[in-house]
Amino acid sequence: MNGEATASMKISPPYLLFLGDAPDRLIAKTASGVVDWAPERCAGQLRLTGRTVDLGLPEMSVAQARDAGVKTFVVGTAAPGGQFSEAWRSVLREALEAGLDIAAGLHARLNADPELADLARRHGCTLTDLRDPPPDLPIGTGLPRPGHRVLTVGTDCAVGKKYSALAIWQALREQGADAEFCATGQTGILISGRGFAIDSVVSDFLSGAAETLAPAAADDHWDVIEGQGSLYHPAFAGVSLGLLHGAQPEAIVLCHEAGREEIAFFKGYRTPALDAAIARNLEAARLTSPDCYCAGISLNTAGLDDAAAQALIGETEARLGLPVMDPVRTGAARIAERLLQGRAGT
Repeated sequence: MNGEATASMKISPPYLLFLGDAPDRLIAKTASGVVDWAPERCAGQLRLTGRTVDLGLPEMSVAQARDAGVKTFVVGTAAPGGQFSEAWRSVLREALEAGLDIAAGLHARLNADPELADLARRHGCTLTDLRDPPPDLPIGTGLPRPGHRVLTVGTDCAVGKKYSALAIWQALREQGADAEFCATGQTGILISGRGFAIDSVVSDFLSGAAETLAPAAADDHWDVIEGQGSLYHPAFAGVSLGLLHGAQPEAIVLCHEAGREEIAFFKGYRTPALDAAIARNLEAARLTSPDCYCAGISLNTAGLDDAAAQALIGETEARLGLPVMDPVRTGAARIAERLLQGRAGT
């Protein structure tokens, strides 16, 4: 395992996942991601109504969670506008009075709330705002560093970069590699217990933040870095470029949602052809990693049935000459094999 960045957040498990009144997994996407990829960190769920989405965890009150050894009360749902509902306040107070830390990725900061901050101080609890970047990040150096790094990149936002990185990390470990998942967003932080939200970093320090997140490591160590945004995104391309430069990946894996032809919520901006997206990401990556190559494609085929998904995966492999996976349907074993074999592996 690499030397952990001193700036990285740490969230102590086990968690009580607070689902509020979220009606579905989309609104409770943070909690859903943690349940999918780190169920061992989850002790239970707390729902405010019978109509709240059920993630299949044991139902717990705050008192039951405390007695069960829960360390952190996790706000696992997104409220409108990124604010926490006043209906939640009594539950947040109860959690702090029970001695639980609280972690949340809302735009409204827990530490900026005078009442919650005072309660946390009085009860010796930690309030973790997952969107706050660590202080004193350096600028990027661009200098070579040892260790192996692979970065997931995308044709758009929300196409499966996090799930793809997690699947690759899991597959590398299953094949005996020393590998670590490097989280760059709030859900990933809760899954791994470390990392920071890189899209909250001031732009001048993006590359340095990526270097901090995945620092020099042993020659046989792999860092699997969760991508953000897309070079083709009119609003969020900047974070993608900073990650490419600072991560210095020896390989990228391109992620795409099958059937998505337009950048989500940005009418008139088309998603790129896969070969064009590979070429543009490699051109950018090679500024700091001259030998960077594409190790494969990750297709999010959630909108297809099994037969259509397998047909698309096979057609894409034949057309591009690269291994293709769906992180949920197929796993990442073949891409992990290629990474371990090196550029000439397949």
